[in-house]
Amino acid sequence: METKVRPEPFRFKQFVIQQDRCLMKVGTDGVLLGAWADVAGAERILDIGTGSGVIAIMLAQRRPSAVVHGVEIDAESCEQARENVRISPWADRLSMVCASVQTYEGKEGAYDLIVSNPPFFSGGTFSDNQDRTSIRHTTKLPHGDLLQSARRLLSPAGRFCVVLPLIEGLRFREMATQYQLYCTRFRAVRSKEEKPVERLLLQFERRPKEIVEEPELIIQFDGINDWTPAYRELTGDFYLYM
Repeated sequence: METKVRPEPFRFKQFVIQQDRCLMKVGTDGVLLGAWADVAGAERILDIGTGSGVIAIMLAQRRPSAVVHGVEIDAESCEQARENVRISPWADRLSMVCASVQTYEGKEGAYDLIVSNPPFFSGGTFSDNQDRTSIRHTTKLPHGDLLQSARRLLSPAGRFCVVLPLIEGLRFREMATQYQLYCTRFRAVRSKEEKPVERLLLQFERRPKEIVEEPELIIQFDGINDWTPAYRELTGDFYLYM
């Protein structure tokens, strides 16, 4: 009988992520959000749609005093996130819940920081074998449900941070006001200087205030892995070879 060889995990400087069982693999979007979200003063953190758990674990690294919870509707992904938590240096402060965020009641109070790398396609077609594509559609987590859940679970002075493609991010920002969540900080991201803006990092709070528009982030120059100084500064505590 042939023995199945487990794929190599994704290795960060202080932890590793096994991702052979989860639908969403480690990607730039998640790392951007985990590195960019403002953890100042956050003692209770929630990652909605945690997938492999990578963002939650990054936030546990960045905020040594915080308790971090992840909620994930896909059972296999949730078990993988639990595995990654167990082998991380911060297992005592991390926990994963297999549930939809629409029914999740939270643990012991509201959250100071909520993050999500949410699904973003609202249309398109599905094939019979497209788990990764399906999880990026909004069928299981419509943006209205995400905003409603974030509002319900967020502390009065809390922050809610997401990463989305440009058009979806602009729509999400407009929709958020219907749920009394207001954009207070954002950063546009380009893969290269000559490329269009591809992603928006967005922060929301319960009360409107002057919006902090951060300088555009360009990820790399022309060469492969030729990272810009700004991207190195943002993510350098995590990537193994940076």
